[in-house]
Amino acid sequence: MTDVITIDFAVAEAAEQLASVSESARLEAELLVARAIDMPRSYLFAHPEDILDEAAQERLEASLERRLAGEPMAYITGTKEFWSLELLVSPATLVPRPETELLVEIALREIPRRAAWQVLDLGTGSGAIAVAIASERPLCAVTATDCSAGAVAIARQNVRQLELGNVDCIQGDWTNPVAGRKFDVIASNPPYVCDDDAALESLQAEPLVSLLGGADGLDAYRVLASECKNIIEPGGLLILEHGIDQQEGIADLLATHGWQDIQRHRDYQGNPRAISARGPGGQP
Repeated sequence: MTDVITIDFAVAEAAEQLASVSESARLEAELLVARAIDMPRSYLFAHPEDILDEAAQERLEASLERRLAGEPMAYITGTKEFWSLELLVSPATLVPRPETELLVEIALREIPRRAAWQVLDLGTGSGAIAVAIASERPLCAVTATDCSAGAVAIARQNVRQLELGNVDCIQGDWTNPVAGRKFDVIASNPPYVCDDDAALESLQAEPLVSLLGGADGLDAYRVLASECKNIIEPGGLLILEHGIDQQEGIADLLATHGWQDIQRHRDYQGNPRAISARGPGGQP
């Protein structure tokens, strides 16, 4: 960059660099320039001729280097929108994906608006699923667990930032922290990437513990199919996100463990993305 640059020049130059790593280069350039000058994105359009000072240029250069090295935008900006909520994220959590909103939709179709149900989000990460459900069903008590202390810390920050009094975040491995309790709805977006999947090359910045699902990607589902039976109300709803080629394998696992009314769900792109089932002992 030159010694003296305007906002519009900085955006144009950043967008040109980002075109090699992003399908939304212009938008990302605007977000990074806005971050560098510590102003909202709208400021860029109203003040295109403003000059970036030396400190702002250095911040922009540092952010561009991180993005060009493959780091997700959400880690650079520290936030990601999910269910129209702005969430804090960090390298301790996966970046929430739009397709995961499908789990929230399925849960909300199940939970009556005035219900005071017990809801569980297993492997919560940033807390995205938990806070989305809690914000829509304020009478429900939502519990969120994760084995990562860093992830639980981020989830708790999101709960505080969104001023949600009905979410409790607990550190622990899968169902261990809630043993002995019963839930009406359990949702989870567990690790499901196969250990040798070529897609891992583009996901190196994200926590492997939240991605790797074993040789066939189904290790976490084996645990959930077995353990969630002990903590779900009879006929309660289990909702799981999965990879596009894993649906039938997971359906077989659930059936083997006695889950009932197994339903398959597609995401906004028409891909198999989630599966739901009823806890044993409910009405047929």
